[in-house]
Amino acid sequence: MRVVSLVPSLTEAVAVSLPGALVGATDWCVRPAGLEVARVGGTKNPKIDKILALAPDLVVANEEENRAPDLDALREAGVEVLVTEVRDVPQAFAELERVLYACGASARPRWLDEAEAAWAAPVGLSRRTTAVVPIWRRPWMVLGRDTFAGDVLARLGVDHLYAGHAERYPRIPLEELTAAAPGLVVLPDEPYRFTADDGPEAFPGLPCALVDGRHLTWYGPSLAEAPRVLGAALRAALR
Repeated sequence: MRVVSLVPSLTEAVAVSLPGALVGATDWCVRPAGLEVARVGGTKNPKIDKILALAPDLVVANEEENRAPDLDALREAGVEVLVTEVRDVPQAFAELERVLYACGASARPRWLDEAEAAWAAPVGLSRRTTAVVPIWRRPWMVLGRDTFAGDVLARLGVDHLYAGHAERYPRIPLEELTAAAPGLVVLPDEPYRFTADDGPEAFPGLPCALVDGRHLTWYGPSLAEAPRVLGAALRAALR
C-alpha cells in the first residue's frame, strides 16, 4: 500500500501505525519527527503532479483542511481519495479507524485504544468556565460553531462563547472579544503562533492559557496525551 497524506494529524497517525506505507506528505506534516517521505506542497496548494508521480494507492485528506478542486483533480487522474470529516472527539476516533484500515492496518493500533480510554473520563476543570479561543490575529478570528477543538475544550470544562455563531471561524473585533468577559482566553500556537509575548497582552485582566495547538486541533496519536496536557494548562491559567 502506497499512501499520500494531505493532513498533518493523519500523516502522524499513518506513519506511527503503518511504517513504510506513507510515501508522501505535505510540507506541514512535521510529525513524527524525522519523517522521511516525498513532500508534495501545502495542505491548501498540493502539487498534483508530484502526488501522481508517487503512484499512490490512496490519498487521505480532510474536508476542512484540503480544497475540493485539488481532490477532484486527483480523482479525475484515477487516484482513490479518502476524505475525512472530524467535528468532535468520537468522530475523530471513528475516522482514524477508517483511515488506518483503508491504509492496510490489520488491527486497531494500541495508541488509538489508549487515546479513547484517555477521553472516556478526562480530568479537566473542577468548575466549568467560558472562553474565547482565537486562532488568528490581524484580523482576530476565533473558534465558532461545530469544531473539533471546541468539542475538545467542552469535554475539559470550557465552553467557548462563539459555539453558536453562524460561522465556524468568525472574524470578531478585539473590542467585542474583551467585552464578552470570558472566564478564560485560550491561545494555541497554531495556526497562528501565539506566545507569551504575542497574544496575552491583547486581553489585559483576563487569564490566558497558552496551549499546544497539536493537542487542541490534531486528531492522531496526540489524542492519547491531549486531555492530560490541555487540562493541566487550563487549570494553571485559572490559578
